[in-house]
Amino acid sequence: MSAADVATVAAFAALGFGAGLAFFRALRLNVRLYATAGTDARAVGLHVLRLGALAALLWGAATQGAGPLLAAAAGFLAARLLALRRREPAP
Repeated sequence: MSAADVATVAAFAALGFGAGLAFFRALRLNVRLYATAGTDARAVGLHVLRLGALAALLWGAATQGAGPLLAAAAGFLAARLLALRRREPAP
Protein backbone atom coordinates (compact mmCIF):
# COMPACT_ATOMS: atom_id res chain seq x y z
CA MET A 1 0.00 0.00 0.00
CA SER A 2 1.50 3.28 -1.10
CA ALA A 3 1.50 6.54 0.84
CA ALA A 4 -1.21 7.89 -1.47
CA ASP A 5 -3.41 4.90 -0.68
CA VAL A 6 -2.92 5.39 3.05
CA ALA A 7 -3.78 9.08 2.70
CA THR A 8 -6.92 8.22 0.71
CA VAL A 9 -8.06 5.68 3.29
CA ALA A 10 -7.38 8.13 6.13
CA ALA A 11 -9.32 10.85 4.33
CA PHE A 12 -12.29 8.57 3.83
CA ALA A 13 -12.17 7.48 7.47
CA ALA A 14 -12.26 11.13 8.55
CA LEU A 15 -15.04 11.83 6.05
CA GLY A 16 -17.03 8.88 7.39
CA PHE A 17 -16.53 10.06 10.96
CA GLY A 18 -17.66 13.59 10.15
CA ALA A 19 -20.64 12.31 8.19
CA GLY A 20 -21.50 10.02 11.09
CA LEU A 21 -21.47 12.90 13.55
CA ALA A 22 -23.73 14.92 11.27
CA PHE A 23 -25.99 11.90 10.68
CA PHE A 24 -26.54 11.23 14.37
CA ARG A 25 -27.00 14.90 15.19
CA ALA A 26 -29.65 15.05 12.47
CA LEU A 27 -31.16 11.84 13.85
CA ARG A 28 -31.53 13.51 17.25
CA LEU A 29 -33.28 16.46 15.60
CA ASN A 30 -35.39 14.07 13.52
CA VAL A 31 -36.61 12.25 16.62
CA ARG A 32 -37.55 15.55 18.25
CA LEU A 33 -39.45 16.63 15.14
CA TYR A 34 -41.36 13.35 14.96
CA ALA A 35 -42.11 13.48 18.69
CA THR A 36 -43.39 17.07 18.73
CA ALA A 37 -44.89 17.58 15.29
CA GLY A 38 -45.81 14.05 14.27
CA THR A 39 -45.36 13.22 10.61
CA ASP A 40 -44.51 16.75 9.60
CA ALA A 41 -43.01 17.59 6.20
CA ARG A 42 -39.85 18.86 7.90
CA ALA A 43 -39.40 15.59 9.76
CA VAL A 44 -39.90 13.49 6.65
CA GLY A 45 -37.65 15.77 4.60
CA LEU A 46 -34.86 15.58 7.14
CA HIS A 47 -35.27 11.80 7.29
CA VAL A 48 -34.91 11.49 3.51
CA LEU A 49 -31.99 13.94 3.43
CA ARG A 50 -30.17 12.10 6.22
CA LEU A 51 -30.46 8.70 4.56
CA GLY A 52 -29.75 10.07 1.08
CA ALA A 53 -26.58 11.80 2.22
CA LEU A 54 -25.32 8.62 3.87
CA ALA A 55 -26.10 6.58 0.76
CA ALA A 56 -24.27 9.12 -1.42
CA LEU A 57 -21.22 9.04 0.86
CA LEU A 58 -21.02 5.26 0.87
CA TRP A 59 -21.65 5.02 -2.87
CA GLY A 60 -18.94 7.58 -3.54
CA ALA A 61 -16.53 5.69 -1.31
CA ALA A 62 -17.42 2.41 -3.03
CA THR A 63 -16.54 3.87 -6.42
CA GLN A 64 -13.02 4.49 -5.07
CA GLY A 65 -12.54 0.88 -3.98
CA ALA A 66 -12.88 -1.44 -1.04
CA GLY A 67 -10.36 0.36 1.17
CA PRO A 68 -12.08 3.75 1.09
CA LEU A 69 -15.49 2.10 1.55
CA LEU A 70 -14.37 0.17 4.60
CA ALA A 71 -12.62 3.24 6.01
CA ALA A 72 -15.72 5.41 5.56
CA ALA A 73 -17.89 2.74 7.18
CA ALA A 74 -15.43 2.39 10.07
CA GLY A 75 -15.40 6.17 10.58
CA PHE A 76 -19.20 6.19 10.55
CA LEU A 77 -19.33 3.41 13.15
CA ALA A 78 -16.81 5.26 15.33
CA ALA A 79 -19.10 8.29 15.25
CA ARG A 80 -22.01 6.01 16.18
CA LEU A 81 -20.08 4.77 19.21
CA LEU A 82 -19.40 8.36 20.26
CA ALA A 83 -23.04 9.35 19.73
CA LEU A 84 -24.27 6.45 21.85
CA ARG A 85 -21.91 7.32 24.69
CA ARG A 86 -23.02 10.96 24.65
CA ARG A 87 -26.74 10.29 24.44
CA GLU A 88 -29.11 12.30 26.55
CA PRO A 89 -31.18 10.55 29.20
CA ALA A 90 -34.81 9.89 28.30
CA PRO A 91 -37.19 12.61 29.50
